[in-house]
Amino acid sequence: MAEPTQRQVRAGTTGAPAERWAADRPTGGRGSRTNGEDSDVQLGLVGLGKMGFNMRERLRRAGHEVIGYDRNPEVTDAASLQDLVDKLAAPRTVWVMVPAGEPTRQTIAELADLLAPGDLVIDGGNSRYTDDKINSELLGGRRIGYLDCGVSGGVWGLENGYGLMVGGDAELVERAMPIFDALRPEGPREEGFAHAGPAGAGHFAKMVHNGIEYGLMQAYAEGFELLDAADLVTDVPAVIRAWQRGTVVRSWLLDLLVRALESDPELDDLRGYVEDSGEGRWTVEEAVNHAVPAPVISAALFARFASRQEDSPAMRAVAALRNQFGGHGVHQAGPSSGAGSTQAG
Repeated sequence: MAEPTQRQVRAGTTGAPAERWAADRPTGGRGSRTNGEDSDVQLGLVGLGKMGFNMRERLRRAGHEVIGYDRNPEVTDAASLQDLVDKLAAPRTVWVMVPAGEPTRQTIAELADLLAPGDLVIDGGNSRYTDDKINSELLGGRRIGYLDCGVSGGVWGLENGYGLMVGGDAELVERAMPIFDALRPEGPREEGFAHAGPAGAGHFAKMVHNGIEYGLMQAYAEGFELLDAADLVTDVPAVIRAWQRGTVVRSWLLDLLVRALESDPELDDLRGYVEDSGEGRWTVEEAVNHAVPAPVISAALFARFASRQEDSPAMRAVAALRNQFGGHGVHQAGPSSGAGSTQAG
């Protein structure tokens, strides 16, 4: 038998971890399920917000039993995390879909106390990949499996499916494959699902995915503004709509921009104020850490920062410098600007 490659060892695809998890798995008896009964699985889902609610519905449409827990009593199937665990048959699989950071860390810590050896936790939120090593070690110390799963698809995932990027042991990935197959889009598995590598790889891949998303959105946005600024182009929405077929810039994001322009052709109903959820920052930080030039993603992130400034201190400094060294004219701040004195310099 050939020796596994270094990449296979790193990715957890050699099959070696299987015995570690299988040894703790119940094989029958009261409150247990065996994989040979049928292809349907049972899943506990923590977090029934915009994404989690639709994921529960998509899984149920595929024939799987999903027991959800959420603090909102109108959508939850269980009264508490303890109740959720009690409703699940061993070996349990629990998917966590709550906000990244402390809410996810706290939820996983609670599950570590409630679950049993042989159970499995999947973090499907937008956690930073560095959290996955901590979570994996915490749960692994109790013989509980852990996978991290980057999920893309947003509110459209219910009908279109979700792109999935998973990190963790190959044996655990295979165990959860019926869940992943139900959530991913129809078509070849490799076009909507990837086992990216060991724990953390799924969230790292999703982080880069979201960084790319920042760059793509910024490019479309700048193109929209340039078209809108040119008097020569009289129907901007029509131009962008025409890019949907046959062009090299067609994409689902472009389709969504067309959809937005159909209801608001000038986008006048919105303010140009854009938040960032974290992944763009993390992508730029990792680009620095790995000495990878990422000017497009970096510029897209900084453009979002600029969108939140009504009046830029940096640009006031530039205006002052041009006035000082060259006597260039400046626009004085008015009483309503909140930027300082109205006196000429």
